[in-house]
Amino acid sequence: MSSQAHYREAHPLVFVITHWINLICMIMLAFSGFYIHYPFFDGFMGVARGMHFVAMFVIIINLTFRVIAAFFVKTATDLGSREVDTDIKNWLPQEKNRHQLWQTVKYYLFLRKEGVISAKYGSLQKIAYLATVPLTYLMAYTGFALYGPTADWGFFMGGTELVGGPMNMRIIHYLMMWVFIVFTMIHAYLANIYNFAPSKIIFLWKETEH
Repeated sequence: MSSQAHYREAHPLVFVITHWINLICMIMLAFSGFYIHYPFFDGFMGVARGMHFVAMFVIIINLTFRVIAAFFVKTATDLGSREVDTDIKNWLPQEKNRHQLWQTVKYYLFLRKEGVISAKYGSLQKIAYLATVPLTYLMAYTGFALYGPTADWGFFMGGTELVGGPMNMRIIHYLMMWVFIVFTMIHAYLANIYNFAPSKIIFLWKETEH
């Protein structure tokens, strides 16, 4: 899931910051979640639960801000171009992405030698990134359904009953954590499959000349 746009117009500073917040929160959530599931040392449960709760709130606020900002912040919408337009256009269907989904899948399955170069984000990228939005909100929902002070609220209790009880909800929450971990690993690998230019721009806001 790599992008060839490694310049600041393609990744404005505000989106670099939201990306950093996401990463930090994901690490905190994964670590504290593993500890809550299986305490591997003593005396940390209270801190772990607090860390998990705070990180969850921050990542939801950060995600909501990122979605809203896409309608207002301008970014480059084409490879190799510094011309900008509202970021939301990168997530909508684009002419340059048309009929490229299967070709992109074939490339990543080693059934095609050359990668598909299209708009700022490829068709597979768009689907993967957009999927994380509802999945993150769903993850938060399962967390609230398990959290003592909110578990008895009708909105969350209804979901718990729908999946067959708290234990099933806990299993869903746990498995979804692995979905995010695997996604993050694949994302990091594919983003840097050719070089580390994507990481330099998204973490250090450092442009790379090609």
